[in-house]
Parts: sequence; structure tokens; C-alpha cells
Amino acid sequence: MDIALSIEQLKAFLQKMQSDQLLKEQVLSSSTADDVAKIAQGLGFEVSGEELLRFSGKKVGKVTVKKNDMPGEYN
Repeated sequence: MDIALSIEQLKAFLQKMQSDQLLKEQVLSSSTADDVAKIAQGLGFEVSGEELLRFSGKKVGKVTVKKNDMPGEYN
């Protein structure tokens, strides 16, 4: 899949998320970019976790993609 098409898929998914509260809640409760990508793929969008991470900091409508740095566990 070419990059322009995958970016369009990602934008379309983020736009759908803006109008679907349940979808928004699912995405916000996800732990990883791959988890979010699986949700998108389940809805027919061709999106990968890697693409989401590369899109970090960009905004589509009211949605801003942000990478959350989660600290590791310390023993």
C-alpha cells in the first residue's frame, strides 16, 4: 500500500472516531498503537501501529494523535 493511501485511511479513521463516542472510548482505553490499529482494521481501515506512531503530533479535525510514553516497570 502506498504511503499517501495509508495516510488517507488513517485520516478517515480519525474522522470517524470524532463522530462515534463508543469508538473514541475504545481508542482512548487502548494501551498501544497496535491496539488502536487493530480497532481500525476491524472497521475496514488499512492502518498500522507504525503509521499511527509516525502520525504522532498531527491533528485531523478535533483529534490529535499523541504518543504516550509509558515508563517501564522497575523491580
